Amino acid sequence: MNRDTHRTTVAGPCGAIECAIDEPAAAPRGVAVLCHPHPQHGGTMDNKVVQTLARAFLHLGYRAVRFNFRGVGSSAGHWDEGRGEVDDALAVVAALREPALPLALGGFSFGGYVAAAAAAALAASDPIERLVLVGPATSRFVLPPVAADTVVVHGEADDVVPLSATLDWARPQSLPVIVLPGVGHFFHGQLTLLKNQVVQAWHH
Repeated sequence: MNRDTHRTTVAGPCGAIECAIDEPAAAPRGVAVLCHPHPQHGGTMDNKVVQTLARAFLHLGYRAVRFNFRGVGSSAGHWDEGRGEVDDALAVVAALREPALPLALGGFSFGGYVAAAAAAALAASDPIERLVLVGPATSRFVLPPVAADTVVVHGEADDVVPLSATLDWARPQSLPVIVLPGVGHFFHGQLTLLKNQVVQAWHH
C-alpha cells in the first residue's frame, strides 16, 4: 500500500499465507485483520476497497493486516468455497494478533462474509473488539448474526450484492446499515467517502 508496507507469511491450514502489514504512526492501539473479496472474481489483498479499509484503520491508530486467501498471490492451497477461507482468516489472527491489544476484523464483499464468520468463531473463546463489513456478500453466503456495534456500509446501487439482501440480513438483528447513495459495489470514485464513513462510525 505504501513504501512502509511490510510483507510476511504465516503458517496456514494448507501452507503459507501471504500477508501485508501497515503500521500506524504511533504505537498501535489495536490490530485489524482485513479480508479481501472473492478469489474467483479477481479478489486479492491489494483490492482498492481493502486498501481503503486498511487506511481507515491506520487513521484510527490500528496496525492493519491484509492477507491473501489460499490460492491467491503467493498463498498456498486452492479455493475452498468459503470454508477454508474462514480457517485462513483465523490462522492469520492467531499468528499476528497481540494478546495485549484489541482485535478488529473487517472485510469487503466475500471478505465480509469471512470476517463475520471468523468473528462468530472467536466469539465464545476470544471475542473481537469490533467488526467492519463493506458490501458484505449477503446474497451469496449465509452470514451469521453479528454484534450490535458492527459497522456495515453498503452502496445503494450495488450491482453485485443488492442492498436489499443486506437489509434483509440486518433487519432481524435491528442492525443499522450505512447506505452510500448512488454508489456501486466497488465504490469507484467514492473511496475517500468510504474511509471517512468507517472512521466516523468507529468513533460512535
